[in-house]
Order: sequence, then structure tokens, then C-alpha cells
Amino acid sequence: MHPIRLVSAAGQVADYLRGEAERGRWGEKMPGVGWLAAELGVNRKTAEAALRQLEREGVLVAQGVGRQRRIVTTMQAGAVRPLRVAILVTDDQNADYLIELRHLLELAGHFPFNTNQTLVDLGMDAGRVARFVSRIEADAWVIVAGSLEILDWFSRQPQPAFAMFGRREGLPIAATGPDKASAFAAATRQLIGLGHRRISLLCRQQRRLPQPGFPERAFLDELAAHGIPSGSYNLPEWQESKEGFGVLLDSLFSVTPPTALILDEAFLFNAALYHVIGRKLRVPHDVSLICTDTDPTFDWCQPSVAHIRWDTRPVLRRIVRWAANVSRGIEDLRQTLTPSEFVPGGTLGPVAEK
Repeated sequence: MHPIRLVSAAGQVADYLRGEAERGRWGEKMPGVGWLAAELGVNRKTAEAALRQLEREGVLVAQGVGRQRRIVTTMQAGAVRPLRVAILVTDDQNADYLIELRHLLELAGHFPFNTNQTLVDLGMDAGRVARFVSRIEADAWVIVAGSLEILDWFSRQPQPAFAMFGRREGLPIAATGPDKASAFAAATRQLIGLGHRRISLLCRQQRRLPQPGFPERAFLDELAAHGIPSGSYNLPEWQESKEGFGVLLDSLFSVTPPTALILDEAFLFNAALYHVIGRKLRVPHDVSLICTDTDPTFDWCQPSVAHIRWDTRPVLRRIVRWAANVSRGIEDLRQTLTPSEFVPGGTLGPVAEK
């Protein structure tokens, strides 16, 4: 038995408009919301929702406020086909933005799915990833927070691939993510302005090697601009495990304790917070903490968490547009960046007087 497909009012309108557009009823431009609502006997909200669905599918292209949307027919851009989109993440497959991405791809008519192993499971090793990918039936791949080696391998494969975050700089691969370099610099400047000079940035290996990424370089450059020499203390190497992270923190605090830690992800922030509390250190009186990402739990924290914030919606829309282009046989290697901002919080304070 085939499952019943329930279609909303907006979905029914979108189906109708798609068919009429393919038949060439309106030529190159779709009529406006008001005209369509009156013509079809629906409210403006339903008509607008249908038009936005067709935008996500790539049938329509927005031309700006007050201008009619341009129609992209299969005659113009090749036949549309649903894609099996494999999503290969670093570790967390259930992040809110990934759930929303799968939902948006499904709305656009594709079949997204999480792979049964993550990049962490595969040791972030290109050879193991290659063997794993060869066993997966997929038309396209979305790789979340991949290393330079992993994304370089995907960029050389015949299957279309999209780098969501990760070390995509300079590679011929479609990509998007937040532009964190300026926010890293702002966070570092604020720490230095509060008297901090012993600042350590703790991030995963793929952010450090084979050379630091743009945000990490922005951090090091900001230290240099203020006359603070940088080295392994500021961007340390560590064994990526719970135990390895504990060893790193023990070594940092054993001789010349940092007065500030910048943690690259929420799970590292939480682990570091537990560690400093275990040492009976006060945040931010003894050590300031900054997370370079946001997390839903931060909204519940007192004191508030100093972090870097960015809007996931442009990132998700970019991936859906890429999938629409791939489904029509259009090569799309464009890389985009979403603005981010540093949000000071209660975990940030001046250096304690000795």
C-alpha cells in the first residue's frame, strides 16, 4: 500500500501554478499575489505560501520587492527530478538546523537522509569516507563541518556535493556558512580591552590543520595587532576525546592559567565550564569563557553566555537552491557567507586584580 500524500491548500495551489507555468500560460513572469488570490479564490497568505514553495523548488526566482517573480521552466533549465540527498555530519545529526534542512528539502520534493555513520565515526579520514560513500545510494551529498581533506575529496567526485560549514576555502565546491572572522576579532578585542593577555582558543583539529582557518587566523592576527605573541598556548593541539580535552585543560591551568578561554563549539564550552568549576574557579571573576557558536540552552543560562550568533535561515535556503539547480542539471559551485556577530554576556569579565 502506498502512503497517502496529504497536500495543504498552499501545496495544491503550488501544484496548479507549477503545471500552468510549464504549459507557458504566463510566459516568463508569474502574476502577483493579489491577482492569483483573486483568480484562484484563495486568500493572499495561501497564494504567497504557494509562491514561496515554488521559489524553494527553483520554479520561480524572486526579482525583488514589488516585482513579479521570474518563471524557470523545464524547457529553460532541464527536467526537474527528485534527489536522494545524503547528509554526512561531523557528529550531531539532530541539531535543530539539520532537522529544518531535511524538512525544507522534503518540501522541495527531495529525499534527504542522514547517513548511518558520521565523520567522527569515520575518523575524519578521507580514505574511509571514500569507501563509505561508495556504499551509499545518493544523488547528492551535504557534508557538515568537514575537514579540508574531506571536502577536497568530495570536490573531485562526479556526484554533486555541498559543504555546509567546514574548511571549504579555495575548493571548487558549493558551500555556505557563517562569516565568523570579524566576530572572532571582535571577541578577542573585547577580551584584550578587559586586560586579558593569556587567551587560549580551543577548537577541533580540522579548524587548526593543515593551517588555521580564517576565523582562527583572525584571532591570532588580533593578538599580534595588540603586541601579544602567539603560539601553541593560544591555539593548542590536543587529543580529540573527553580524556584528551581534560588533559589539555589540566596542562593549561597547571603553570600559567589562561584568564580567558574561547571554545569553538557548545559542547566544548560546557566541558570547559565543568572543568573550571571543578577547580573552584569562578566565571568570569577568575576566567572568562566565550563560545564561538550559539546553542538553544544558552537562552536559559544565568549568567548569560558570551557567544557568536548567526542566522541559520540564509544557510538553509542556499542549500535548497543548490539542490534545485542540481536537480535541473545546472552546475552550482557558488560559495556564500552569512554575517555573524559577537554577543557579550555574563561569562565575560575583566582580569581579576592580584
